Amino acid sequence: MKHIAFGSTRLDVSRIGLGCMGMSENYGPSDDAQNLEILARALELGINFLDTADSYGPFRNEELLGRFLAGRRERIVVATKFGFVRSADPDAPIIDNSPAYIRSACEASLRRLAIDAIDLYYVHRIDPSRPIEETVGTMADLVREGKIRAIGLSEVSAHTLRRAAAVHPIAAVQSEYSLWARDAELEVLPACRELGVCFVAFAPLGRGFLTGALRNAADLAADDYRRQLPRFQGAAAAHNAGLVRQLAALAREQGCSAAQLAIAWLLAQGLDVFPIPGTRRVARLEENAAGADIVLGGATRAALDALFPNGAAVGERYDADSMKLVNL
Repeated sequence: MKHIAFGSTRLDVSRIGLGCMGMSENYGPSDDAQNLEILARALELGINFLDTADSYGPFRNEELLGRFLAGRRERIVVATKFGFVRSADPDAPIIDNSPAYIRSACEASLRRLAIDAIDLYYVHRIDPSRPIEETVGTMADLVREGKIRAIGLSEVSAHTLRRAAAVHPIAAVQSEYSLWARDAELEVLPACRELGVCFVAFAPLGRGFLTGALRNAADLAADDYRRQLPRFQGAAAAHNAGLVRQLAALAREQGCSAAQLAIAWLLAQGLDVFPIPGTRRVARLEENAAGADIVLGGATRAALDALFPNGAAVGERYDADSMKLVNL
């Protein structure tokens, strides 16, 4: 697995990372012993970039990584996030970017991860009641105090990114980016390149849909989060499954899987794009890692771009309420 410098930071990261959310929630039942095996195998494969958040679980995902990091800290780049408030209190805010909350969330994440500093700390979602300048200013203080090493933003607009970067250098923007989710190419990715900001692509396999293993919501467990997503439902899912069948055909021509072809396409978008596919199976992890070794020819890239132009997939990528929290 190739490692490269992460933008202008001092971090050295693998070309693909590992998204850890599904190890704790949203995608059905999970087993921590198996998850620790996945994490260990990822490190063996050279994947050193682990992505978590305090809201995953909530809290259990960071605690899982904290157990794994013991004795391995210097070999791993840890990214986590704050902002989502998971509370039983119906009056609690959904998103909180207040200075006091940022500080308390950071301290809590450091405890759960059992580390002295977070390598990459993201604003998970923007709090519209707070100016981004205030949020990033507080995070910049945490950088100066040595509690975090780099600042990231998740699911933001190009306008917000530029405002944030005027306060303190931003290391990364994280958003969904894949063959079937290319909106970032319109404004956010160009802004990242203008400012020297890396782009971390979560859900690079369309939350599993692009692998061909899923056809619609009926294939999922009853409590699987993806049942709520418009792209996995009804006529939208049927349309999208047709695209994936064509993707699989292209992959067979290349002698690889659909997942590997999707990962290779993302990596071909530039050395500043870092996919973080998640999985809870060793075989899938190894398959994804091998995708980083595939070099796409011009004809294959053109075929993929023709099959998946921006807007090719039918259905929003989140439900209506969640869509209100992105691109702010």
